Amino acid sequence: MKNIIEVKDLHKSYGQVKAVDGISFDVQKGSLFAFLGINGAGKSTTINILCSILKKDSGKIFVNGLDIDEKKDEIKSLLGVVFQNSTLDGSLSVKDNLSIRAGFYGLKGEQWKERLKFLTDLLELDGILNKPVKNLSGGQKRRVDIARGLVNMPKILILDEPTTGLDPQTRMKIWALIDNLRQQHNMTVFLTTHYMEEANKADKVVMLDAGHVVACDTPHNLKTQYSSDYIKVYMPQNAKFEKALDRQFSYEGDAYRINVKDSRDAKEVINRYSDFITDFEVLKGDMDDVFLNITGKKLTEHSEGA
Repeated sequence: MKNIIEVKDLHKSYGQVKAVDGISFDVQKGSLFAFLGINGAGKSTTINILCSILKKDSGKIFVNGLDIDEKKDEIKSLLGVVFQNSTLDGSLSVKDNLSIRAGFYGLKGEQWKERLKFLTDLLELDGILNKPVKNLSGGQKRRVDIARGLVNMPKILILDEPTTGLDPQTRMKIWALIDNLRQQHNMTVFLTTHYMEEANKADKVVMLDAGHVVACDTPHNLKTQYSSDYIKVYMPQNAKFEKALDRQFSYEGDAYRINVKDSRDAKEVINRYSDFITDFEVLKGDMDDVFLNITGKKLTEHSEGA
């Protein structure tokens, strides 16, 4: 699969602060790529450079084979961006917001009419096209944000925390839409998120910490290398049980968390301590565990912004 984005030794500083300190990564065409890091890790700086909002200090960026130093305007036409904070004009209707955006790409007349119908059908906008954006629900606004990012039918859709603040049902609908875009249009999706179940869908994950790439691999490989399974045992704290345990554990809320190597190891622990363990579940390590084990920081506690 061909790389559609290649970033090589990218640097960007603000005074003495190195926001991006020599990062390199690539994104394959048609893939779902997850870009993870706590607030201030360098995610937004990298995205803003990719979108030509910021100038890099040094390094190289290629998008669809084009050098950003030489083909900035052509690259912009390949990108669609859904920012974490909506850029829609609340006083204008949905249709007016989208039509203004279409004008930036020279879309008009019959061509724009066809594109608007496509977006309306794709994102179920028919009932809200003529409503002011300020009167929409959070989920409706997010659908319009995505429609705005798709006006030019980009090759790469950048989603910056696309489902933050949405209820679970709306999040599922947004992800069904994203999956459909990738399958039907071979669109590359560049995602930042603090929902680890979303990162788990990615074909590749790059983790940033203090402007450096600290991990780059598939979710499966990262979890295998940097996290472990664990047993959650529901019971009041018990000193005898704790003394008998021969492995790492913690007590969280109303349950013990006991680290195990795998399902076979979990079975042995449950059998060995059956006098104590009656209510339990065996859980897989997740991407939050991976980030914590690599950086010493918990991603979900620090990532209300990019």
